[in-house]
Amino acid sequence: MGGGIGVTGIILLVLLALLLFGPNKLPELGRAFGKTLREFKAGARDIMDDNDRKDSDKNRTEVNRSEHNEKENKRLPD
Repeated sequence: MGGGIGVTGIILLVLLALLLFGPNKLPELGRAFGKTLREFKAGARDIMDDNDRKDSDKNRTEVNRSEHNEKENKRLPD
């Protein structure tokens, strides 16, 4: 039942778009859609990179804290 859009569905969508917007407007719409997708991907990539940087900074801080605590716990024998 929910097999998705087949070839005939895509053809119908293209014909509907041609009827609504005309052949002159479709290339402009395609370019705008492509530009929007590129900007969205770039934004998502930036967010993912920021999260990765925050995670690595957090891990580095935790490692530094544990090393510092180990140094404090080491004492010379009495």
